[in-house]
Amino acid sequence: METTVRGSAAPGRGIALTILGGALLTANDAVLKWLTVDYPVGQLLFVRGLFVLLAVSLIVWRSGGFALIRINSFKAQSTRAGFAITSGFCFITGLSFLPLADAIAITFAGPLFIAALAPPLLGETVGWRRWVAVFIGLIGVLVMIRPTGEAVQWAALFPLVASFAGALRDITTRRISAQETSMSILCFSTMAVILFGFCTLPFGWSAVSLKDLGLMGLSGLFVGSAHYLLIERFRWAEAALLAPFKYTNMIWAVIFGFVLWGDLPDAWTLSGAGFVVVCGLYIARREALTTRQRR
Repeated sequence: METTVRGSAAPGRGIALTILGGALLTANDAVLKWLTVDYPVGQLLFVRGLFVLLAVSLIVWRSGGFALIRINSFKAQSTRAGFAITSGFCFITGLSFLPLADAIAITFAGPLFIAALAPPLLGETVGWRRWVAVFIGLIGVLVMIRPTGEAVQWAALFPLVASFAGALRDITTRRISAQETSMSILCFSTMAVILFGFCTLPFGWSAVSLKDLGLMGLSGLFVGSAHYLLIERFRWAEAALLAPFKYTNMIWAVIFGFVLWGDLPDAWTLSGAGFVVVCGLYIARREALTTRQRR
């Protein structure tokens, strides 16, 4: 039986899970960007989801059977799954247009959205200093997007929407983690993604080569493991505390982007990302101070 640790009772463990999960997600993003050249997003979500479900089924079988994936609130699980589908679809679509590091840098707005949404949705207190940091960070997001009317810049709206939906997904995870097991959350969302992907079949799918099928399987392994870790982290630490450690993804994104495509983020992306990172780190610091004062 899984237990939930309320508050930041084990922040080191939560941070470690966040960093490891982020590294696996970035590897998955690199694989998906490679595949978007030949396959539609819905098909990628469907096939990858099947591999994730296979891995989840094996874990469930070895770890306790159906009791591990029992659903206590269908409505709450469905809400989270809807946010997960929106985030995944928009982000993968953005990957097909943008360099890997640019797309991931824009998703750094996620912690800002979490800080802004935490008071009404989680009941966490956010002071005026953190609201100022959120505002400045969003200016940094605008610097990265710089909507000039060029297609590639408007494509940056896809990872931004993905970031907002991802923040709602994470906050929902935080809210339901006391009643739902990590495996039930992962299993339910995975099945929802598979169903959504299958519904895109009438819009045209492509024949899958054996090599690409292997890459899709690898993507499923990465994303399944990553999301389990990123769900589990909320049992050990507060959402606002963990959010800044998502920024380690940028290091991996730059490495993968340069090695695979020769891409490097430009000055606009780096400067905008710098604003967002600094503001996110400040938000984390204020959260830590507030937590200590409550104790």
